[in-house]
Amino acid sequence: MTQTTQILPQQVFVRRHSVLTRIAHWVNVVCLTLLLMSGLQIFNAHAALYWGNVSTFEHPLALIGPFPAWATIPSYQDLASGRLWHFFFAWVFVINGVVYLFASLLSRHLLDDLVPTLSETKRIGPSLIAHIQLRFPKGEEARHYNVIQKLTYFVVIFGLLPLVILTGLSMSPRLDADFQWLPQLFGGRQSARTMHFVAASGLVAFTLIHVIMVLVSGFWNNLRSMITGHYAIDMESTDAKAIHH
Repeated sequence: MTQTTQILPQQVFVRRHSVLTRIAHWVNVVCLTLLLMSGLQIFNAHAALYWGNVSTFEHPLALIGPFPAWATIPSYQDLASGRLWHFFFAWVFVINGVVYLFASLLSRHLLDDLVPTLSETKRIGPSLIAHIQLRFPKGEEARHYNVIQKLTYFVVIFGLLPLVILTGLSMSPRLDADFQWLPQLFGGRQSARTMHFVAASGLVAFTLIHVIMVLVSGFWNNLRSMITGHYAIDMESTDAKAIHH
């Protein structure tokens, strides 16, 4: 008679998100939702995009919308109220992001957990294929973000978000008067508006893909980790069960 050992999965809880990360995440959820809806109300006032300094009504770059009332806040055709909502939550969003960024730099969370290493970049292809096939890391690999996650967060944090903020500031009449060079960075005020719309659409696309990945990779596990900070992973246990032959 011989005896072998069967490898059985053992669930282990690891700390994945700090208190600051969890608070910043949920503040962002609220802010981005209200920014999107109030932004759509502002856009509905003139649902067209242009390029340059002025609106050439006869030759728009694109005609989009208008968006339905249920997708807007305050959900009635009031441009002034939409702007108030948009600017208020924009500043909350910016302050939240600045606090998170500086805290992440001080704690090295940004460099250690979100910036991919050179060796990790060599696995972009296999990691992308695994994501497309809905195969997600297990065991020790699940303790940390994979290279696709790191690259995505890096592009969003240092690409899309700064672009959304700067193009948004470029559309402020007061800032335009004091810093006339700001809208010119983007080719004019209307160009900044168009780029703001495109960058915001990129954030919406990122959010949708993020939510889909959360659902297919384990909704309750991901949700729990963003509420309590603890994430469950399956580790292989070699002494779990003996089999006799």
